Parts: sequence; C-alpha cells; structure tokens
Amino acid sequence: MRPMIRMPAFLKRVGRDRRGVTVVEFGLIAPTFLMLLLGVFDMGYTVYARAILDGAVQKAGRDSALETGASSIATLDAKIKTNLAGLGEGATFSYDRRNYRDFAKVGLPEELDDQNNNGTREPGECFTDENGNGSWDSDLGKDGVGGARDVVLYTVRMTYQRKFPLYALIGVDSTATISAATVLRNQPYGDQASETREVICT
Repeated sequence: MRPMIRMPAFLKRVGRDRRGVTVVEFGLIAPTFLMLLLGVFDMGYTVYARAILDGAVQKAGRDSALETGASSIATLDAKIKTNLAGLGEGATFSYDRRNYRDFAKVGLPEELDDQNNNGTREPGECFTDENGNGSWDSDLGKDGVGGARDVVLYTVRMTYQRKFPLYALIGVDSTATISAATVLRNQPYGDQASETREVICT
C-alpha cells in the first residue's frame, strides 16, 4: 500500500484564504457595470438633447409660418443651434423644408398608375405631376416654405460626437444623429396661385 501524500500546511492555508476575492470579483464585474452606466448616461443625454431640439424646431417652425418667415430662414435655422447651447457644441445641423397643399398629402408619393405594383415608376406608367418638376417623386412635396396656407414639413437633424468614448470598445459609431420635425400651415397672408396638375405617361 502506497503511503498517503500529505498536502503541506501552507497550501491548505492558501486554499482557505479568501483575501482578495472582492478585488477579483470587482475586476470581473466593473467593466460590464461601467458599460451599462455609460449607456444610461448616453441615453439620458440623447433624450434631453432631443427634447431641447424638438422645442427649438417647434419655435422656428411657428416663426417661419409667418409672412416674414420666408425672408428669415437662415436666421431661424441659426437659432436652432443657439437654443441647444452647449449641447450643440461641435455638432453639425441639416435643415429640410418641404411644402404641400394640405396636411393629407404630407410625405405621400405622387399618384401613380403602378401597373406592375413595384412601388416605382416605370417608362409608360402614368403619374400626376403634383410638384411640377416633370418627374415622378416618392414624396410629392416641393422644397422650401411655400406660400400662404401651404403646409410645411420642417425637419432638423443634429449629428454630434458621443460624449462617452468607451462606446468604441463595443463597436458603436462615435457619432450619433437625432432629429426633430414639425408640420405647420403657413398663415393666410396672401392668395395662393391656382395649381395645375399634369398627367405624364411618357
């Protein structure tokens, strides 16, 4: 019978020693917890920035619906960035205004005789050229603020650098884009010109 090999006393003590366990556990949990915390902070920043942007867009949209709005577009757009103050520092903004005759047509395509039901116009399919540009459009709106009583869809997009660079460690883009939009009817400060709609089949 082979003699039993006894474990040295110091190895027994090492096996029972629990000192340093907390540090090891913290090292395992901390990165995940930190990412979650940064995610909450980033989400909170985004929600706050979007709320401020939405309010600024609503105000600019109301001002541009006035008779003087068409002549002060650049000023109204610049106020968007000013209203965001530090939130918009270093950010880039894009502005888009499209006008329609009424609310029911906002964002709709021009009427199309889509014979093959593919959602796009093919040669020979007839369409109603509502915006007068001679081609079929998936959005029948015209660029700009339009005229009196026109409905304007005003959209602003803000692209900014994320405030928490650790996002790069998990493959998330370092920039983020938020947007806000409002739809308002221009004030009745004048008469609208009569609108002619041509049906094009070529």
